[in-house]
Amino acid sequence: MNLNDIKSALPDYAKDLRLNLDSVLATTGAPGLSDLQIRAVALASAIASRHPALTAAVESFAAEQLDATQIAGTKAAAAMMAMTNVYYRFTHNAENKEYETLRTSLRMNVMANPGIEKQAFELASLAVSAINGCSRCVDSHEKVIREHGVSAQGVQSAVRIASVVHAVAVTLESVSQIGLAQAA
Repeated sequence: MNLNDIKSALPDYAKDLRLNLDSVLATTGAPGLSDLQIRAVALASAIASRHPALTAAVESFAAEQLDATQIAGTKAAAAMMAMTNVYYRFTHNAENKEYETLRTSLRMNVMANPGIEKQAFELASLAVSAINGCSRCVDSHEKVIREHGVSAQGVQSAVRIASVVHAVAVTLESVSQIGLAQAA
């Protein structure tokens, strides 16, 4: 399945998602981001959105510009955020603030050398954190990204990619569940 198949699978009521997917994945539709960054953010967002067919299609799209090491670095960003978003969302949301003072004790060695440029890794981490709803991680990654020279428009572009990719995953899942319910 490729991105055209994914867009074709979207129902008519989600026409805007088809249009937005085309837009946010084009360099002209994602101001402030390079093609490599767009593809890394899209792949990490698809992984975070947990739709296997969409993830496979976006990975094929990403592989048009990213090598195997860069793909692995992008997947590492999604994996790390799957862990840290849960942890930091807990410490931030828990009424007992003692948890914020405790040592995290979670290994995150890949962040030192992820196999993809630092900006792309941080943008992918930001996108996944936005999908997972971890405000502490969103703030942290946004700050690092801006310190590495990415504009506010670039940050916005990354989050726009995350929002569209996630919406496509949710819509495809809904269509799949409706189809299964009707077949039963």
